[in-house]
Amino acid sequence: MGTETLAIGSGRMFRYAVGSLLLLAGMTLLVAHGLQWLNPEPRLLRALQGGAICALGTALGAVLVLVIRRMPQALSDTLLGFGAGVMLAATAFSLIVPGIAAAESLGLTPWAASGLICFGILLGAFGLYLVDRRVSGASPEMLVDTLEHPVIPPRIWLFVFAIIAHNIPEGMAVGVSAGGGMADADSLAMGIALQDVPEGLVIALVLAGAGMSRFRAFLIGAASGLVEPVFALLCAWLVSLAQVLLPLGLALAAGAMLLVVTHEVIPESRRHGHDKLASLGLLVGFCLMMVMDTALG
Repeated sequence: MGTETLAIGSGRMFRYAVGSLLLLAGMTLLVAHGLQWLNPEPRLLRALQGGAICALGTALGAVLVLVIRRMPQALSDTLLGFGAGVMLAATAFSLIVPGIAAAESLGLTPWAASGLICFGILLGAFGLYLVDRRVSGASPEMLVDTLEHPVIPPRIWLFVFAIIAHNIPEGMAVGVSAGGGMADADSLAMGIALQDVPEGLVIALVLAGAGMSRFRAFLIGAASGLVEPVFALLCAWLVSLAQVLLPLGLALAAGAMLLVVTHEVIPESRRHGHDKLASLGLLVGFCLMMVMDTALG
């Protein structure tokens, strides 16, 4: 369909996109040098760097809204499926399996370790479910009326806030793995950053499609990932206080991510009838993240 074709913006928007990418890269380098100068605890620094990589992935996706006006729905669903596959593999190979191993290293039997991880998964999923209910149960009309541009439909803002809330368990996963000194913490951060790229683009495109200026949509889409370094640093600090929190923290993050994937991402990727493409994207994303975790981690 004509409305589902990629529309390339003007040369001015292209220059905006290139300039924004250069600005993001420069800010990342500046923050990295600043952190080295401050010389924080290595695990906290690793967690903050991992969270920053995830936030950068979201911003890199959002910057594309300055060039792309509309995305074909089939491509959007494929990218959502890819993100779901990455998150599923990260949950299995970077959170659940290491969580069981960490619990057993504390002296628990395999049955007790698995039970602890199951409890953490259910608790993490339930916690995020409560967050979702709070977000969806809020009064979006009142919220939108306080914004500068009330023309944006309330459901659009709820979508954006839900995505921001779903970034929290991703930051938790990065922080817990880095704070626990796990070998695959860096590959986990890279995998989450990969799936954050289409996520940032989707947020920015939705806002732009609802009438917001593309540059403002880019700023909000990029800012949606900033919760990840914050929660990465917080969870790394908590894990560093007590090693017993490592398996439970991994399980909490795994449960929250599983709920996001099964309750939100996969159904959304199949909602427009592109089931096969969404499934293909999921398989590719799962395999890519599995390789990153097992072969490169």
